[in-house]
Amino acid sequence: MSNLEQEQQAKIPSVLPMLPVRDIVIYPRMGVPLAVGRRSSIDAVEAALSADKLLLVATQKSSNEDNPGPDHIYSVGTVCLVERNLPLSDERLQIVVHGVAKARIVRYTALTPFCQVEIELIAEAHHATDKAVHALMQSVRRKIAQLLSLRRLSPEIVSITDSTNDPGQLADVVTSQLRLNIEQSQRIFEILDPMERLRTVSELLSKELELTTMQSKIESAAREELKQDQREAFLRQQMQTILEELGEVDERAEETDALWRKIEQATMPVEAEREARKQLRRLSRMHSDAAEATVARTYLEWLMDLPWNKQTRDNLDLKKARQVLDEDHYDLENVKERILECLAVRKLRPRTKGPILCFVGPPGVGKTSLGRSIARAMGRKFVRISLGGIRDEAEIRGHRRTYVGAMPGRIIQGIAEAGSSNPVFMLDEVDKIGTDFRGDPAAALLEVLDPEQNHAFSDHYLNLPFDLSRVLFITTANVTDPIPPALFDRMETIELPGYTELEKVRICEKFLLPRQLAENGLRPEHVRISAGALKYIISHYTKEAGLRNLERELASICRKVARRIAEKGECTCRISRANVRKYLGTAMLSLEHEQKEDEIGVATGLAWTQAGGETLHVEASTMEGQGAVTITGSLGDIMKESAQAALSYTRSRAGELGIEEGVFEHRDIHIHVPAGAIPKDGPSAGITIAMAIVSALTRRPVRRDVAMTGEITLRGRVLPVGGLKEKVLAALRAKIGTVVIPEKNWKNLSDIPGHVRRRIQFVRASHMEDVFPVAFADWQPPNRPTVPEGTLPKG
Repeated sequence: MSNLEQEQQAKIPSVLPMLPVRDIVIYPRMGVPLAVGRRSSIDAVEAALSADKLLLVATQKSSNEDNPGPDHIYSVGTVCLVERNLPLSDERLQIVVHGVAKARIVRYTALTPFCQVEIELIAEAHHATDKAVHALMQSVRRKIAQLLSLRRLSPEIVSITDSTNDPGQLADVVTSQLRLNIEQSQRIFEILDPMERLRTVSELLSKELELTTMQSKIESAAREELKQDQREAFLRQQMQTILEELGEVDERAEETDALWRKIEQATMPVEAEREARKQLRRLSRMHSDAAEATVARTYLEWLMDLPWNKQTRDNLDLKKARQVLDEDHYDLENVKERILECLAVRKLRPRTKGPILCFVGPPGVGKTSLGRSIARAMGRKFVRISLGGIRDEAEIRGHRRTYVGAMPGRIIQGIAEAGSSNPVFMLDEVDKIGTDFRGDPAAALLEVLDPEQNHAFSDHYLNLPFDLSRVLFITTANVTDPIPPALFDRMETIELPGYTELEKVRICEKFLLPRQLAENGLRPEHVRISAGALKYIISHYTKEAGLRNLERELASICRKVARRIAEKGECTCRISRANVRKYLGTAMLSLEHEQKEDEIGVATGLAWTQAGGETLHVEASTMEGQGAVTITGSLGDIMKESAQAALSYTRSRAGELGIEEGVFEHRDIHIHVPAGAIPKDGPSAGITIAMAIVSALTRRPVRRDVAMTGEITLRGRVLPVGGLKEKVLAALRAKIGTVVIPEKNWKNLSDIPGHVRRRIQFVRASHMEDVFPVAFADWQPPNRPTVPEGTLPKG
């Protein structure tokens, strides 16, 4: 350390203004320009200039912190002398500081309007220049000279390092030239032993030299490869000229000519044709083995294979379309009517945009197969993709061509597969789309399914608009709740409820059984199944709204018959209700009602599930206690709230219902819904829970042949519910004769087939007082009359 530096350090006061800096560590003996913009930093510089021009410069731990506090600043910094100050036009300062000495922050004496700190100077250990020190310094000088030859460093660095005899100063100069992050630079800065600091810098310098050498080799190889490519291009041009002079055929030129002809025949839109010609011109100038040539060739093939203007002609004969739909599907009148309406509109206005239909219903009711029938009825191609579990937006929109192995999205792939720009395009399981860090596929579908936007759908791979307005999109879902509202708003929903037992028998005779006979190599005379046997299979071996399990049971019968024929020769198997068990084993389900007699505290409700309707037995029991209420049965929050509402209604009407006074204070009530492992939720069991509670408290048995559904309010009003058809079918399967429904659901009875309505007596209820006379056999108040069959609402 020189005498001047000693004098400067001796004059350093113990309290200084502090200037926090980003992304730089300032070493002693270094001059550094700094741009000062923060108000507190400007105040600190002005305070230093007004005193002895000294301040402490310390580095922030994070450059993102705009107002750093003591916890965000390293405790070791450099006392610097402000040598130059230049105000800028935007109220900032440009200063030049010179490092004087290292110092440690003892404490912060002030934080506003700028940071002021008490410091203690850090003295570095002194090393005599022996052979070890000299050898280490020479090694560092040699490495920095090698790094200079590989990287664009200032030539002055070599002269500075050669003239430096202090190991600590040499370490500081070399560190400032290395590409280190702030943590590494600060760690080296805080090493007080100069020799230890120089050894650390020497190790980092070796790593930097190795990395720079490798980068230099890579850049040199790249330059050589570029020169080689240019040379090959020149030679290929010469070869082309020689072949033309000799009159020989160039296969590459033939391929290019064939691609030109395909572009002309593809009848693309103007924009697509312009892009195809541009890519073909690029391809003709590339080497055939180049990776970019493969990408360009694949892109051209996609452009030429897409049916830009190819369409199938719609079958606008409504009678024939109706015949096709009836051949493939039984009933489903609402769906068939909607398709015929679509064809009628297209017949009157050919350029109308295709609707977006959404088939919603339980599994196995024929949503997917209905799409094929629609395509056959309209004379269009059919494409189906499954969206279940898709989480990547690129599955819909495709990948950019810059990615390796990029391809168009599944929408464009489906159009190319159909070979027509107006197919029937089915998007299956739209309610099961997922979302993660790769994007939201449901959001990508917004453009696809919007008739106002999809005339110019842009796939990321094609990067060209493609007209999807002529496509008839059909989506399917089991439930609509998971579908995002913005997507659901673009679709026209058509409900496909479950089938009745009679409908299942007809479908089985007309569609399922003939198909299974054909798939198992049987003829109609090999298997004879009676209608009674089919009903028995439906009621005792399946429990579903759709037909999948029923078809599996028929397939099981056909396989056993096929084996019998293969072993014993031609025969006819007649299957009746009496011998079904021989083919399918013991029945898994029983339709006998769980209750043999009317019971106290047990009421039968009706529930809706994705697989159709089910009966639900709600139990209530009372016991000695202190008025506690327990609710069990894997119930959701909404169903628990319904139970609380039912209990509150019962307590508020205790006197009118004949409930003993004080029972709620001295007895505990337990409400339970069996099948506790199955989650249950929804408000429609409200009146059933209320009926079970009233029965348990009044000791009146509830009729076992009465089922009910409806939401209850605190005043006892019965509110409407959904899924009425599925619930009524569940009551029919359970052989329940009377069903209580909300009065506002009365109009929905018209959706239920007539043969079902004739087998069940419906009672409408607007208040719980309408339910008690029906559910309790000994209830004395007059019963509200039910509406006869002939007065059921229409439509």
